[in-house]
Amino acid sequence: MKMWNKKSLSQTKLDEFIVGKDRYYDLFLTQYDCKASIAHVKMLEKIGVYNKGESKKVISELQKIIVDSKNGNFILEDKFEDIHSKIEFIITKKCGDLGKKIHTGRSRNDQVLVAIQLYLKKELNEIKYLTKDLFDVLLDLALINKNNLMPGYSHFQSAMPSSFGLWFSAYAESLIDDIEIINSAFFIVDQNPLGGAAGYGSSIPIDRLQTTKDLEFNELKYNSLSSQMSREKIGISTSNAISSLANTLSRFSTDICLYMSQEFNFISFPNELTTGSSIMPHKKNPDIFEIIRGRCNILKNVPSKLNILSSNLPSGYHRDMQLSKEIIIDGILEIKEHLKIFAECIKKIKIKKNILNDSKYDHIFSVDTINKYLQNGIPFRDAYHMLKIDIKKKKYKPLKKIKHTHIGSIGNLCLDKIKKKMENTLIKSDE
Repeated sequence: MKMWNKKSLSQTKLDEFIVGKDRYYDLFLTQYDCKASIAHVKMLEKIGVYNKGESKKVISELQKIIVDSKNGNFILEDKFEDIHSKIEFIITKKCGDLGKKIHTGRSRNDQVLVAIQLYLKKELNEIKYLTKDLFDVLLDLALINKNNLMPGYSHFQSAMPSSFGLWFSAYAESLIDDIEIINSAFFIVDQNPLGGAAGYGSSIPIDRLQTTKDLEFNELKYNSLSSQMSREKIGISTSNAISSLANTLSRFSTDICLYMSQEFNFISFPNELTTGSSIMPHKKNPDIFEIIRGRCNILKNVPSKLNILSSNLPSGYHRDMQLSKEIIIDGILEIKEHLKIFAECIKKIKIKKNILNDSKYDHIFSVDTINKYLQNGIPFRDAYHMLKIDIKKKKYKPLKKIKHTHIGSIGNLCLDKIKKKMENTLIKSDE
């Protein structure tokens, strides 16, 4: 059933091609379409399209659909082109001509867009607090392991003393940056497009400020054409947030895979979190983190997909953007899953102690030895040259009693400051 109802050749294959997977992804938007319609009906009552009793009846049926959707009892049959036509069909069936009035003053374009934005607001908040959950786990691990030293690497070469506390808290603080990007996406999403219609408004005196308030948007997207053009921006900004988180998880997973290998042997996980080999009985493989890394690397491409999809589109609505729904929703579902699994698995990490007692890591104390020379008044370049000669002649003796005190060093992780930074970021996003 097509809302535009043009008499044309019935071509099932062509219809299936145009609709594609849209029905499946529309089911994620059902309750949000109904919530937007409830706000729209209340506004239509205000301007006289419905009386109070009529709007109450229509809203009651919309609320029933929301309950069915939340309980998994709402079905979108193939005879309906999309969720919006199915909902209007139900309302018209239950309420008669009152249902036929529900589309007054709006287009399917702004109807779709407002449902997507309400969905994204909810999902971005969920992603944000799943990220906070992982942050909490990492900060706890940093505190527990703040005195457990490990080699720090640059260019894949052991470079300087580091600690597991520094490692865990580095990724924790990186997650704060990811939440800032989520906040930026939320700012763009949190603007009401309803009333923009097909991009050119309506001659009906709709009250867009009322629907903005009722739907709890922070702001109204004032320009009707801009509201329609914003669809690519809300997708790209959301996908940038997904991509940033994916990059953090991918990089962390690579560290874990390296540090689990026999050559490093810094960390391990319980047997239930690793897999064996069909031919090599000694193997304990980090498959979970390899899969997270692989999937997250693919997720990093989501912004590129949306940028390419929206390339060279002129102003106004274009059906191309229907394809963005699948890209965004799949990305959201995946990143949420990865955050949950990562947080649960990393809790069970086992840290090897006294790693730096191995003589192969003696050279990583060279910078601290130079600093000792500096404290005795020797210029840095002279101290550097002296130590380089000692290392070459195998006369170098490491000074393993190190003391790092500056902010952000292994001796001063500032975990309380990082925690406060996260709290401030969350407060800012909730304002």
